[in-house]
Amino acid sequence: MRSKLPERIGYGVLYAILTIVAVIQVVPLLWLMLFSLKNNEEIFNLAPMAFPERLRWENYEKVWTQGHINNYFFNSVWMTVVSVAVTVLLASLVTFALTRMKWKLQSFVLGLFMVGLMIPVHSTLIPLFSFFTKTHLTNHPLSIILSYISFNLPITIMIMLGFYYTLPREVEEAAVMDGCSVNRMFFSITLPMTVSVLSTAVIINMIYNWNEFIFVNTFISSEKYKTLTVGVQNFIGQYTTDWGAIGATLMISILPILVAFLLLSNRIVEGIAAGSVKG
Repeated sequence: MRSKLPERIGYGVLYAILTIVAVIQVVPLLWLMLFSLKNNEEIFNLAPMAFPERLRWENYEKVWTQGHINNYFFNSVWMTVVSVAVTVLLASLVTFALTRMKWKLQSFVLGLFMVGLMIPVHSTLIPLFSFFTKTHLTNHPLSIILSYISFNLPITIMIMLGFYYTLPREVEEAAVMDGCSVNRMFFSITLPMTVSVLSTAVIINMIYNWNEFIFVNTFISSEKYKTLTVGVQNFIGQYTTDWGAIGATLMISILPILVAFLLLSNRIVEGIAAGSVKG
């Protein structure tokens, strides 16, 4: 019994620390929820965590209809989905070629992708804007999607590399002996084996694309193609600012990421754990 006492104390301290961390993470979400249900007067006069006299759900209705958040929300959804799907597929193909095939310039190509990790986003805004202007892609969603794919490919490849190195080659060798083509091997054998790391890559790409502001603010000026991160500026005026509406917009923008993370959380942990060690 005495030998188990230190272990129980250790677990108790660990659970206490994790509980404190969880509360620290949840409190800002609760504050934002209350913030989104208040008017300007209540926001500035009541305590941050105080309940308003009346829950103002009309803030959500206002931003969804009058503030055109429904349009921004749809733009964020489809641009994020397309960008994530293309990025993860391309990264899987590149990683498969780098880890499963032998070809010239293999190390050089990997180095080029890793160099992409060191390029600051802000240093590319002017060249990208000039390029998209010449190709008539400014104020077009393709400029945003191409930018997302380009900047997310290096980090996505890096995440997948460690996992691909752990995959057994015996399965693929057996497939080759049975006459399986490279394309079929990738889509039917290798890709299904990487579901956990794909989930990790998807959620990381989704968070970046969903919260991205710089590219949309620089390349898009039409209300038709703006996303949630830029659309929140509609409620900031020169003389008055509707803070409750801003809070409602932020809550709407957070919910999809929270839902996606909760659904994929187990896969994310598996992918990080499996890809962290080679061998």
